Amino acid sequence: MQHPNPHPNPHPPADPYPAVRLDRVSKQYRNAGTYAVHDVTLDIAPGEFFSLLGPSGCGKTTLLRMTGGFADPTEGSVLLDGQDVTGLPPNKRNVNTVFQSYALFDHLSLADNVAFGLKRKGVARAEIRARVGEMLDLVQLVELAGRKPPTLSGGQRQRVALARALVNRPQVLLLDEPLAALDLKLRRRMQVELKQIQREVGITFVFVTHDQDEALTMSDRLAVMSEGRIEQCGTPEDVYERPTSSFVASFMGTSNLVPGTYRSGRVVLDQGPALPVGPRSGVPEGSRVSLSIRPEKIWLSGFEPGMAQVSGVVRETVYCGPTTTYLIELAPGVTVSVLEQNTVRSRMEDRWSGGERVEIGWNPEHCLVLD
Repeated sequence: MQHPNPHPNPHPPADPYPAVRLDRVSKQYRNAGTYAVHDVTLDIAPGEFFSLLGPSGCGKTTLLRMTGGFADPTEGSVLLDGQDVTGLPPNKRNVNTVFQSYALFDHLSLADNVAFGLKRKGVARAEIRARVGEMLDLVQLVELAGRKPPTLSGGQRQRVALARALVNRPQVLLLDEPLAALDLKLRRRMQVELKQIQREVGITFVFVTHDQDEALTMSDRLAVMSEGRIEQCGTPEDVYERPTSSFVASFMGTSNLVPGTYRSGRVVLDQGPALPVGPRSGVPEGSRVSLSIRPEKIWLSGFEPGMAQVSGVVRETVYCGPTTTYLIELAPGVTVSVLEQNTVRSRMEDRWSGGERVEIGWNPEHCLVLD
């Protein structure tokens, strides 16, 4: 049986000190008697693009706020580059934050917005000009330097906020859902741009999001949070392909979770067939489990030798442009989703329709047996 590690952090940083270390950090709201964050230990490497991912209320923003000094932990320590900064205010930490609202000054030009922090620090004017020009070039806004925020698009305002944060050359940049207000097409473009900028400047980015696709697209590593704890931490491929809990399997994209009993390399449904999954070390014989398998890992034709196969009835066909999703009932109350590229059955008349009995198959190594 696979269990989440209470302090999961695969692939520890190779540098002497991580850029960010959260050491058994908790945040408890005494008036509510509940933990927003509970006993989190996490290392984030220098130069890493790290995402905190989870549903609303899971504690990801609270964890970011404690890293930036906007909230104090009830227990535990926050270290930046090996230095304990627990209790220090934000202006005493070498971090900057980009908020969802961007918080730009509408009465100032784009260039003056970027220069604002440097002027408050008393940086020489020549250096301010050079560093502002460097940042505007980085975010491709040099030609708009004299414009004011209300005249800019959402994507341009997001890049101004990013330039204003980066111009201070922080050790760590914290980003609290900075793309959430953008429309889908622009958000996807900005995901690529933001990752390219992070690679160019080489600064550690800690990115908070509830969007699974966003985290998978941008992150070197990510942590999936639930109820104030880290459920799983790893590379996007690790977390998507090898979830360690039913929560992670269902939260990261779409996964079929089929309940049953594990017996001799099969998951036996309560009222239905036995689904082959292969031998599983550590899974006790006769234990209650969930079989997890992604819709895109299930085949509807062209089965290969060694594949597990079972029959079912098509209950729904959903056309989604490049793909078609089939909902297939394997037993009473047990329906799985199967995703097929429309290059396989490009004509409507070739697709399966409701009520038809079909055979589905999968490679046993593509399914997981979870608590």
